[in-house]
Parts: sequence; structure tokens; C-alpha cells
Amino acid sequence: MKIRERLKVSWRLFVIFFKIGAFTFGGGSAMIPLIQRETVDNHRLIDESDILDIVAIAESTPGPIAINSATFIGYQATGVLGSLAATLGVVLPSFVVILIISFFLRHFMEYDLVRYAFAGIRVGVVALVVKAFVSMYKQCPKGWLSYMIASAALLLSVLTDIGVIFIIIGAGVIGLITYLFFTKEGDKV
Repeated sequence: MKIRERLKVSWRLFVIFFKIGAFTFGGGSAMIPLIQRETVDNHRLIDESDILDIVAIAESTPGPIAINSATFIGYQATGVLGSLAATLGVVLPSFVVILIISFFLRHFMEYDLVRYAFAGIRVGVVALVVKAFVSMYKQCPKGWLSYMIASAALLLSVLTDIGVIFIIIGAGVIGLITYLFFTKEGDKV
């Protein structure tokens, strides 16, 4: 890809992720459906098969999922330049909003209207997270081990104080061990 084309695609990545960062509440999980729609369906920057891998990697690496996803998608699209553009695009709106709100926060929270707005936003975020879960579930491999790992991870995260990172690492280790030692070619676990 020529430098002029890489610059155009990187600018498009910046704009896409700036919009996602500016108009999505609830963090990375709420952004996943929008990231998928914009990068796969609308702009065809990555393939449908890549989005699940990118989300899995983004969730497994340190840092916010939205930033990690933007970085990986940007890199896949145009390399380091795309990573920088997409990451800056997704971070900039939140940074500016937090900077502005930090000056007025005490005054904002005194108003019932603001408290009710935040309560409504939380409900909307739950719906987006559920949509992301359903979308990812459809693409995940299904089998008895997948259901066991998912159930165990859910129970451990809800009922214990074990850090989510340890649950993710444990699930990955179990999946890897099962693949290496207990599966035959063509098996579904």
C-alpha cells in the first residue's frame, strides 16, 4: 500500500474511532458492536473472521478493550500509522470530555436531571453489553469444554474475589492444554 493510501486509510480509522469514542458510553464492551459494524460492515477494514480474534486478544491484554481493539485493528489495516490513528481517535473524545467535566463535576451531580441521565445511560450500556455477548457467542466454537469454561469463569468472577485477568489466563491455559493433549483432528471441545 502506498503512503498516500495509508494516510487516507489512517485518517479514516481516526474518524471512525473518534466517532465511536465520542458517542459510546459504557466502555469497551459497549463499543464492540459499533467497532464491528464500522470496521467490518461499513468500511471493510478487516474481515468478519478477524473481529472475534481481535476482541479476544484485546480482552486478554492489559489495558482497556476499546483502546486495544483500536490499536490492533489500526495495525492490521495500515500498520503502525493506523494503530496510532485509531488509538488516538478512540482516546481523544474521552480525554476532552473528562477534562471539561472535571472542571464542573461537583455542580453537575447536584442536579437530578444529570443523575437520572446517568442512570438511563447505565441501562443502555447493559443492553449493548448483552448484544456484544450474543454476537460473540454466535461466533465462538461450541462444545462441552467451551460451556464448562464459560460457566466456571462466570461463577468465579461473580462469587469470588479472583481477578478477571487470572480467570482469563486460567481459561486460556485450560483450552490450550485440552487442545494439545486431549483432542484429535476434527474434534470439537
